[in-house]
Amino acid sequence: MALRNIRTVEDEVLRKKCRPVEEVNDKIRDLLKDMADTMYDTGNGAGLAAPQVGILKRAIVIDMGDGLINLVNPEIIEQKGSQEVIEGCLSIPGKWGKVIRPYEVRVKALNEKGEEVVIKGKKEMAKCLCHEIDHLDGILFTDKVTEYIKE
Repeated sequence: MALRNIRTVEDEVLRKKCRPVEEVNDKIRDLLKDMADTMYDTGNGAGLAAPQVGILKRAIVIDMGDGLINLVNPEIIEQKGSQEVIEGCLSIPGKWGKVIRPYEVRVKALNEKGEEVVIKGKKEMAKCLCHEIDHLDGILFTDKVTEYIKE
């Protein structure tokens, strides 16, 4: 287990667009494992994107309680509806806000074996997928907040 430092909002790496992963190899699998270990170690994260640990590669990990999902080069290929959700972020501790997200999304990506997968997510899963994919494009949830929530 290798825990990585989670970059916070002051770090310019969070505002950069990530490069696609050329090949899903052992180095990428190690990154995904480190990201998952780091996410679980926080005790309150549902997802983590590579730039949050300082790596400008298109890779995310998500666990909404049904097991770990590793996605490399994820791309939203379909979205339906909309929902107002409350979001926070491991890179922006202590801030929460209302954001409009799709109600449902379909995401095409590669898994940790390099196989193409399509993930369908609704409600909370759709929110998490969109939030993490935004990180890959240098977008933070605070860019989309309609109203901040007071703690």
